[in-house]
Amino acid sequence: MKDVDLSARGLYDWYEENMNYGVITLLMAIESSIIPLPSEVVVPPAAYIALSENSELNIWLVILFATVGATLGALVNYGVSMVIGRQLVFGFADSKIGHMLMLNSQKMEYAESYFQRKGAISIFLGRLLPAVRHLISIPAGLARMNVAKFLGYTFVGAALWNFVLAGMGYLLHRTVGNKSELFDALEHYNGYVKAVGYFLILLIAIYIFYKYKKNKQASKDNTK
Repeated sequence: MKDVDLSARGLYDWYEENMNYGVITLLMAIESSIIPLPSEVVVPPAAYIALSENSELNIWLVILFATVGATLGALVNYGVSMVIGRQLVFGFADSKIGHMLMLNSQKMEYAESYFQRKGAISIFLGRLLPAVRHLISIPAGLARMNVAKFLGYTFVGAALWNFVLAGMGYLLHRTVGNKSELFDALEHYNGYVKAVGYFLILLIAIYIFYKYKKNKQASKDNTK
């Protein structure tokens, strides 16, 4: 049996040999499920490989298939949560298996509270937050949110986040020449990527507030 090389270089070689659009879709579907697989170790390396010489991948299709995968994984969470209900969801989160998957009722309550505070827009914003990205679809399922609206917000939010991650892959391709250093660089820049997510949420919140104030002022003007 061939030994598996778990070094950074060996991991990159596995990615380079096996990464295709189907694998990207599958990994991102897993990332959006309850299984803890960070999207930061999927999309940036895929984008990095796509930009490499003689690669069969296209960076724009990497973003597309990553988004499709994330949406499919979120839909599974949504559907299962809607079927089994809140009691079983929270019971599973506090079970031994749930803890092995890094779940607990506190995380579930945080995601549920976030969904209740923000409403439907939380599905979009949640895709930019590492703490709730893979959990926000669960309270949406429990609340039986309109599935078309859920899929729309999920797809757009996931696409925006994957665009950011692909941008990270582009940056790494320009700055990291040694393939074996890729995953170390990913870990180094991960904090900056999260900061970009929070910054995007801030910009979106400012825009929403601006539109709200503008519409409110227009309503006042119409009633005069």
